[in-house]
Amino acid sequence: MGKPKQQTISRFFAPKSPQSPSSSPPPPPPKPSPKISATVSLSPSAKRKLQALTPSSPPNPKKPKPSSSSSRQSPAPIPSSNPDLHGRFLSKLFIPPSPPSSSTATPKTLPLNPTYTPLELQVIDLKSKHPDVLLMVEVGYKYRFFGEDAETAARVLGIFAHVDHNFLTASIPTFRLHFHVRRLVAAGYKVGVVKQTETAAIKSHGSNRLGPFTRGLSALYTKSTIEAAEDMGGGTEEGFSAAGSNYLACVVEKELPPGTADLEGKFAVRIGIIAVEVSTGDVVHGEFTDDSIRTGLEAMLISLSPTEILLGEPLSTITEKMLLAYAGPTSNVRIERTSRDCYCDGGALAEVMSLYENMDDNVLVVVNDTENDDVREEGYHYPKIEEIMAMSELLIQALALTIRFLRDFGLERILGPTASFRPISSKLEMTLSANTIHQLEVLANNSDGSPGGSLFQLMNHTCTAFGSRLLKHWVTHPLCDRNSILARLDAVSEIAESMGSCKGSKVEAELEADNHSGALRHSEISEVISSVLRMLEKLPDVQRGISRILHRTSTTAEFIGVIHAILVSGKQLQKLHVVSESDLGCGGTQQRVKSALLRRLIASAASPTVMSHAVKLLSSLNKDAADQGDLLNLFISGTNEFPEIGRGRIAVQMAKDKLDLLIVQYRKQLTMRNLEFMSVSGKTHLIELPTDLRVPSNWVKVSSTKKAIRYHPPEVLAALDELLLAKEELAVACRTTWDNFLMNFSKYYAQFQAAVQALAALDCLHSLAIISRNENYVRPVFVDEKEPSQIYLSSGSHPVLQSILGDSYVPNDTKLHAYSEYCQVITGPNMGGKSCYIRQVALIAIMAQVGSFVPASSAKLHVLDGIYTRMGASDSIQQGVSTFFEELAEASHILHNCSSRSLVIIDELGRGTSTYDGVAIAYATLHYLLKQRKCLVLFVTHYPKVLDIQKEFGGSVGAFHVSYLTSQKPIEITDPETESCGEKLNHEELTFLYKLVSGASDKSFGLNVARLAQLPTPCIARAAVMAAKLEAEVNRRLKIGKRSLIKMLAQNDTTDNISKPSDPCKEQGFADLAKVCHEVLFSMTSALNEAASVNMCSLKDAREIALKALKD
Repeated sequence: MGKPKQQTISRFFAPKSPQSPSSSPPPPPPKPSPKISATVSLSPSAKRKLQALTPSSPPNPKKPKPSSSSSRQSPAPIPSSNPDLHGRFLSKLFIPPSPPSSSTATPKTLPLNPTYTPLELQVIDLKSKHPDVLLMVEVGYKYRFFGEDAETAARVLGIFAHVDHNFLTASIPTFRLHFHVRRLVAAGYKVGVVKQTETAAIKSHGSNRLGPFTRGLSALYTKSTIEAAEDMGGGTEEGFSAAGSNYLACVVEKELPPGTADLEGKFAVRIGIIAVEVSTGDVVHGEFTDDSIRTGLEAMLISLSPTEILLGEPLSTITEKMLLAYAGPTSNVRIERTSRDCYCDGGALAEVMSLYENMDDNVLVVVNDTENDDVREEGYHYPKIEEIMAMSELLIQALALTIRFLRDFGLERILGPTASFRPISSKLEMTLSANTIHQLEVLANNSDGSPGGSLFQLMNHTCTAFGSRLLKHWVTHPLCDRNSILARLDAVSEIAESMGSCKGSKVEAELEADNHSGALRHSEISEVISSVLRMLEKLPDVQRGISRILHRTSTTAEFIGVIHAILVSGKQLQKLHVVSESDLGCGGTQQRVKSALLRRLIASAASPTVMSHAVKLLSSLNKDAADQGDLLNLFISGTNEFPEIGRGRIAVQMAKDKLDLLIVQYRKQLTMRNLEFMSVSGKTHLIELPTDLRVPSNWVKVSSTKKAIRYHPPEVLAALDELLLAKEELAVACRTTWDNFLMNFSKYYAQFQAAVQALAALDCLHSLAIISRNENYVRPVFVDEKEPSQIYLSSGSHPVLQSILGDSYVPNDTKLHAYSEYCQVITGPNMGGKSCYIRQVALIAIMAQVGSFVPASSAKLHVLDGIYTRMGASDSIQQGVSTFFEELAEASHILHNCSSRSLVIIDELGRGTSTYDGVAIAYATLHYLLKQRKCLVLFVTHYPKVLDIQKEFGGSVGAFHVSYLTSQKPIEITDPETESCGEKLNHEELTFLYKLVSGASDKSFGLNVARLAQLPTPCIARAAVMAAKLEAEVNRRLKIGKRSLIKMLAQNDTTDNISKPSDPCKEQGFADLAKVCHEVLFSMTSALNEAASVNMCSLKDAREIALKALKD
């Protein structure tokens, strides 16, 4: 009897089940189709019984089905076609069976399917608990994805997915976990890693020895938490930057009652925001009233650049649209929604207090006064419970939502008493608006959005990642306190001078002649700081390493590296012999470092307290074992500090001794004095005997060769089992001890963090000193706070363009003073350098208040409280905002927020509408700034009528233009319509001089830009003809108006002088001369009173009238 035929039926061609999916809250994995055997044997006996099957019979997954051709062995004929039988068979084959107790089963619970494997049941249970998480399940030496997660992983990672049992599945090797998790997180997914919670040895001795390995969610990863997560620190894969920040921002809001808002409009809201950088411990908080287009919120987002935003619903439609637009497809920002309805009745404060109460006993926040000074200067503050309770309701809700979110990751400790809280806005710092950061290209250029060509990239010469992050904060938050600015300038000046003193041997000769043994070379300041920063540059991010230690996610090698780096840095900085201010006051030696800020930072980074803690922590660990990740030998148990590890090591040693004693027994038993245990291919404690030697029957044969056989006696197997269990228990004890060791580090976290922040500040100051020395910048001078606002720049340059163009850049002077000329109205040709000039003034002011030297030959400034800009043209289609509305919204923000201590630069306001409306809006805006705000203003315009404002404000407004040279070039007109003019047009070509000079420009030379943009020549010719016609028409109307006015004045004079004696000038002989004199004088008077473009025409008219009169 031959082998029965087989027929393959693919489950993918089965019709979809009509049964509706489950309606449980978490979406369950896709319900598998009924178990269908892919291969069906068609025996003759089965075919005979096929007709006896009824629809009520229970479904059998291995039920045979009819073959397409009759079997050769069938003795009885079977009908070739039976539609009823075939229909019943297909209905039984493809329709899934109903649940056995459908009347009692609830639709919200997944029915127990006996065909699920134990692993699949674990996956279903985990997925029901974490429906929004992409799960990676550890199975042996792989991490596997199931169901929709497998489909997602296959698409993102480019791996193969296939059907296994009831689910689509894909897998990656365990050693590639780090790489693939980062790729999934960079794609915007929330990734969870499921690991086995027991080892094979512990499982074999436990109650679960017959079941599958127990598994649980061991780690969660998102964009804002991955750098602080276990086994994930220090990565530089796609989507992540070592020097960048990964803020998690939680945004909440409440609507303001009508009439209570400071801002105009019914859409004003009160916004609260908590932004936490989990990997560094930086926490930013703030609450503010925002306008209808959420200008303040946008500025916060651009300044912080969060990688993940937590939406505390409910939010207004405008706020939500703005946040979703910021986190668009190109921004690579992850959005997660959460509800704050549960925090209505004090629940938010209770959740925050529970975190602080649980951590207070384990945290020691003690930082000496010297360390606190520099920490406070940078805006950081360690909060107390009383201060947390005094926060507003919005901030408490945002903080509670953030704590609840981070608790799922085990990272909520970063918001505890050791958190470095920093307000969004401070009296000591200037908060640049989103427009200012974008339009001045502070962080990124406007062409492709990259850091290249930005102010930050120019100033960033830091060596460390944490120094770069701090410098970014400095650049976007310039100081507003004069004393703090001068302190930074003193520190930068001292470091720069020490760099310059390293040139020749003259200084060394002078120092050798000095008999003072304790003399410190001035150049040693920069040498020591540079050596410390170069050492830190080669190491991983120390600031993130400190935070990972607090989160207990640090590896042993990372812990040793971070603590050792801080210890070595402190020892190097101690060479500068900086003592605290209290020791200096008690009769200490004279300070060699002059800058008070430098002394505080060096004293904080080289604090004796931090050094002693570092030595204590390192003395408890074995460095070699830490580098290898060996937890069993990590702790030095010479003392009674780790009793659990001591007991575990004793148990392991006793198990080893027991094994070693067994060899003596077997030597006697086998009468072989030289018998020893051996190891082969990972198998230890083997006894190798010749093949002809008889052994007890209970000895287990492990392997053999041609001449020998290797055995494991039962006593050895039992002892090895005990040894393996003892090692597992020791490993568990070591892991627990390591976690407790990291937990105890929280007592010193604040002090170590202060030391790292001091090192970051030193890196920033060193960077500013490098650019000041390399670019030959000058130190700015800040006048006293009591003096009026002023900016005096001599030969100032745009810092970025000067670094690119070098000596080819044309510098310009700037003179603004609140008591004289505090507004410059700048006109001139397009592309002549107007925007570049006003940008350079703003960038120099920012650099000066950051604490840097500036690109000028001299600079004298008053401390500004804000820099506001309105430049360029853009719209926001997603928010339904037009270009002109965007212009006016920015102008409105400036008018509402600027003060007499602010610098305002406005470029071509009003160009998005008609000429009359544009001129009116530009004039009214400038008038409001001059009369109401009285701030320093740089106003660029192409509207000559705006210059009429000089009449009202006298010497407060100056007219300037960028200089140029013109040359005449004829244009050949080929268009028939233009040839009808009958004359050739002369086109003026410009040579830009880029020098700002007094006076207004009479033209904007837009046709020159058209030529540079390579518009077709006929188009330019037509534009030139139209421009000439319009100019001639305007001049004609002006002449008619002037003549009518002169005639009216003459008639009035005649009427007034009827009764008076006749004037000789009124005689017939002098009538024409009087009329000509009237016209000339009227034109000259108009030239004095009108704007630039009009007065040129008036002067020409006066000249033509006078020449004509002379000829006559």
